[in-house]
Amino acid sequence: MNDDNLQGIAYPWGHNRRFNDLSGYLTGKFGTRVQKLSIDAGFTCPNRDGSKGTGGCTFCYNKSFNPAYCSPIKPVSQQIQQGMEFFSTKYKDIKYLAYFQAYTNTYSSLKELSRLYDEALSCPGISGIVVGTRPDCVDEPMLDYFRDLASQYYVSIEYGIESTLDKTLLRINRGHDYLDCVNAVDQTSRRGIHVGAHLILGLPGENEDDMLNHARKLNLLPINMIKLHQLQIIRGTVMESEFLDTPEDFVLFSVDEYIDLVIRFLELLKPSVIVERFAGASPPELISGKRWGLKNFEIVAKVEKEMEARNTWQGKLFS
Repeated sequence: MNDDNLQGIAYPWGHNRRFNDLSGYLTGKFGTRVQKLSIDAGFTCPNRDGSKGTGGCTFCYNKSFNPAYCSPIKPVSQQIQQGMEFFSTKYKDIKYLAYFQAYTNTYSSLKELSRLYDEALSCPGISGIVVGTRPDCVDEPMLDYFRDLASQYYVSIEYGIESTLDKTLLRINRGHDYLDCVNAVDQTSRRGIHVGAHLILGLPGENEDDMLNHARKLNLLPINMIKLHQLQIIRGTVMESEFLDTPEDFVLFSVDEYIDLVIRFLELLKPSVIVERFAGASPPELISGKRWGLKNFEIVAKVEKEMEARNTWQGKLFS
């Protein structure tokens, strides 16, 4: 990257990487390495228990991304302790964030939610919480609670947006539309709370123009972080049956094709958005169809190498 390319662009992460990475952001904020500890607090989902639907999203199989130490039969504090024991053997100076990950982690009464969050925050070494949820499962009293919590701790709310297209959200049985996403992100950001967005690239019926347009639409929202996932067909899901019936509706990328798409997505994405992840990694035995056989750090290395070769960076085409 030369100075001419950087003129007029304010890079919040400096010039040492070509994208705004989460690890750099958290290290700068906390002064040391920060690790998220995944927690399964035993929540369900309105798309499973009948209040909005049953069966859940067509792609969903929660065990495909939960670490082994997560179990809803274990207290939150025990899961945190086991997670710390796992990572403390790898890293010395480290701080932790409690990541309420499995299913919809705001889908309960505020009294019960505050009890679980308080239990996590009372654990020595925990510096904040990250809460994964749906955009249709927050309300004003809950967001006011998070605002007050954020005055004392690091708090991030990660919304499963998955797609900016209503036709896709309907097809994958999300149970909400994109306007729900817009409203939830806006109300959360207005309260000064860090906002994350999850997006799946390759959902059925979407072409590459649709996927790149997600970046343009998300640029209009006050999001702080984005997590990208390639579509993985998980065994036993409704989506696997759909894929077997209509494979022509799906785009399952090779590694090189996906890296090319991610780079073009990053070029459109505004520079201020922190990128947490480029791809997901489910257990190989659960994946139906193409398997890449790569770990996340290997994907990151390939993306960065190709960005260097193209002399490009996040936000290059953002305006």
